[in-house]
Amino acid sequence: MQPYQERVVEEKRQLDEKTKRLEAFMGGDIFPTLPKDEQERMKEQRAAMTRYSDILGRRIAAFKPDRAP
Repeated sequence: MQPYQERVVEEKRQLDEKTKRLEAFMGGDIFPTLPKDEQERMKEQRAAMTRYSDILGRRIAAFKPDRAP
């Protein structure tokens, strides 16, 4: 795997971990106490993170093994 491909894989791993932590927070006791507009922004953030992760996943799926010359 090329170095840039490894960076994409690591980026997705980190993003997915952050998304899990955000979702855990949103499922907790504090989230419902936040103002509705803040809850909506966090929901938008989760949607954007999920879309970004999906795009990175498609890029990773398209990586081809290195070919020897």
